[in-house]
Amino acid sequence: MRAITTRMFVTLDGVVQGLGRPDEDTSGGFIHGGWGPQYNDEVMGRELAKEMAKPGDMLFGRRTWEDFITDWGRETDGNPFTTHMNAATKYVVSRTLENADAWQNSILLRGDAAEEVAKLQAQPGNDLSINGSASLVRSLHAVGLIDHYTLLIHPLALGSGKRLLDGPAPLTEFELTGSVATPKGVIIAHYTRR
Repeated sequence: MRAITTRMFVTLDGVVQGLGRPDEDTSGGFIHGGWGPQYNDEVMGRELAKEMAKPGDMLFGRRTWEDFITDWGRETDGNPFTTHMNAATKYVVSRTLENADAWQNSILLRGDAAEEVAKLQAQPGNDLSINGSASLVRSLHAVGLIDHYTLLIHPLALGSGKRLLDGPAPLTEFELTGSVATPKGVIIAHYTRR
């Protein structure tokens, strides 16, 4: 069975919306987009590089997949993140996409997210990682499909925005399996679902 790991950038009050750019996700009138880059530093880069060095496939929701195509799918800059993302098999869960041809090595999973991912998880193959895709993470968390959570907890509270684990979900306990604090105050915490 394939393990699923999610890697999420989150504020202290649980917001995951609009990390990278002011226009990344303004839904619901969100005005705090672009809150994350000011916290990037060498330690965070090194820790993320360790994660990306592990072999595995990627799992995306439609919106994040389309956003990542712009940021990563057309780059040939020699960046190890770019190389990893372009080489990895990318599964995109969507009921609205016609195909996944816009980014190499992408496979479209149509239908209910939890059902499609459960089928994929049961197949032999590489472990799966989710970067972003908060709606997908919430759906999979609600049915217990995510095994590992890497949270990059940023030292700020926004007061509004989409939350990581908002909505109905079963009682879930986690074991802290490792953590690193960056010089800019981000805590990178690794949890495994018990």
